[in-house]
Amino acid sequence: MGTRQRLILLGAGGQGRVVADIALHTGLYREIGFLDDDPAVADTGLPFPLLGSFSEYGKWLGEADFAVAIGNNAVREALQDRLTAAGASLATLIHPRAFVASRVTLGAGSVVMAGAVINVDAVIGRGVIVNTCASVDHDCRIGDFCHVSVGARLAGTVHVGDRSTLGVGAVVRNNTDICADCMVGAGAAVVSPLTEPGVYVGVPARRLYPDGAN
Repeated sequence: MGTRQRLILLGAGGQGRVVADIALHTGLYREIGFLDDDPAVADTGLPFPLLGSFSEYGKWLGEADFAVAIGNNAVREALQDRLTAAGASLATLIHPRAFVASRVTLGAGSVVMAGAVINVDAVIGRGVIVNTCASVDHDCRIGDFCHVSVGARLAGTVHVGDRSTLGVGAVVRNNTDICADCMVGAGAAVVSPLTEPGVYVGVPARRLYPDGAN
């Protein structure tokens, strides 16, 4: 977790505004600002100032913590890797109304939103989004740059590979593995291992087509 009192968020869309609100509620930061490559977001009623484009992050190296607040897993990975290579201090943000149990590991740049539950001995990778009211139960392993969407439910000892997304309200049976680069659709039920990247939908979840983890 970062230690500075200024936070720079890369991404000023909906995800960025939610992450900014989490940062505000933590009480850790006196100053919060956005970077985004779309200057039009400045006209969308941002709660904090738009300070420039993504490429300008270097102005605040050594003076601020950083977080990538973008829902697309691959884009989030690319931007966070740039920040890491530059030696940036990465924030890990937890909403005060989330529950994170003892012996949980949270990777750099991850965010845990309001109402989320992460139970004992879970390991959450780098740059992961555990979204509103999602639950990740005991001994789960969530790979880097995954997204556990709003209301998704993972039973115990679920392993999820890098850059995979579990859609809104998706459920995953205990002791089930999901490989990297999967997109599990909203409301799907994963009851057996997913061994090939692709988009999975339905109850039980079945592979609809390859690719498209974001």
